Amino acid sequence: MLNSLYLRKEGLSRRQSSWDQTGGNRDFIVIGAGQTAAIAEIEGSGIIQHIWMTIAAKNKYAFRKVLVRMFWDGEEEPSVESPVGDFFGVGHGVASHYVSMPLNMITTQGVIEDKAAMNCFFEMPFRSSARIEIINECEDEMVLYFYVDYVEKEISEDSFYFHASWRRENPTQGTVDLAALKLEHDRQDKANYADQKVYEVKNLTGDGNYVLMDAVGEGHYIGCNLSIDHLNPMPGFSWPGEGDDMFFIDGEPWPPRLHGTGTEDYFCAAWGYPSGKYDSPYHGVSLYAPIRGNGDAWRESNTILFNDYSGKMTQYRFHIVDPVIFRESLRFSIEHGHGNSQSNDYSSVAYWYQREPHKSYPEMLPVHLRLPLPEKESAKQFYRTF
Repeated sequence: MLNSLYLRKEGLSRRQSSWDQTGGNRDFIVIGAGQTAAIAEIEGSGIIQHIWMTIAAKNKYAFRKVLVRMFWDGEEEPSVESPVGDFFGVGHGVASHYVSMPLNMITTQGVIEDKAAMNCFFEMPFRSSARIEIINECEDEMVLYFYVDYVEKEISEDSFYFHASWRRENPTQGTVDLAALKLEHDRQDKANYADQKVYEVKNLTGDGNYVLMDAVGEGHYIGCNLSIDHLNPMPGFSWPGEGDDMFFIDGEPWPPRLHGTGTEDYFCAAWGYPSGKYDSPYHGVSLYAPIRGNGDAWRESNTILFNDYSGKMTQYRFHIVDPVIFRESLRFSIEHGHGNSQSNDYSSVAYWYQREPHKSYPEMLPVHLRLPLPEKESAKQFYRTF
């Protein structure tokens, strides 16, 4: 990247933004409740290189209530569809400071926030047009500041289109009755009894995994974020991971050629997330919010207590240098706990490039089914099986 900065660049630099065209300082737009605003309508060919935005909204969880959609070359179905917070890398309807190579949120460090600057540096080519929409599904109007920076230029034939899709399964369907197992575990009064029972479960098909991406066509997968609200832990063990990642490429049968060893392993960590929240260019934990007390509030901390993986988290992994290539299709999924044993709240955004047309995405959930579980309810469910 740095070793090519001095080379001559082709194209014409352009921007669409919310600047006040009267010369004043009202450099924002107002989007009414239930309204949609197009923040970029570009004709011709080019590449979007940077998107910056920040929102001001009265409503809690605006980062889940507000949607972003992107359309390339006049397509009717969006290639990008996600709640705005999840798209920029943090789930559960809140803001959290982190910095990765393609995405970031800039806000107060060490606390859970309701405001942030959000940046995206994924390049997004288009051949005849590009349209970016922001949909306000809050109960009240919202204020939006934005930049969309792009370059006008011809696009090569081998250029794929950018895609991103949000999904949620709440709760995932666990293969083990962990509430019953907790009762048996307590009666046995034997260390590791519950662990041994859960690890007897075998998953030799990938059926029942949480699906992050299901694409048809030719392209390459470039990463994801995965948000978990840990509602259904193993007795005495607060870690929600141990779920293997599985990439089924071009319709291949079991076992997939890319099969992982555990959730934190796929996200480039090990032995859980010993540092709690952290960020790096290609992988990290952008949100770490364990339960505090009886769930009155999320703990506002970047550091982790030993084995405290209760509550809500978002982890991310970007395949910038190691994209997963597919020629016909790609189905990427991950177990929710070993052998899909746990019933937790999973949501995610997958990012990839592919040729159009793309397979239709699952229908976007209505607002009430997108909202995170209140903290007290999360705590109640967590302690039911922990």
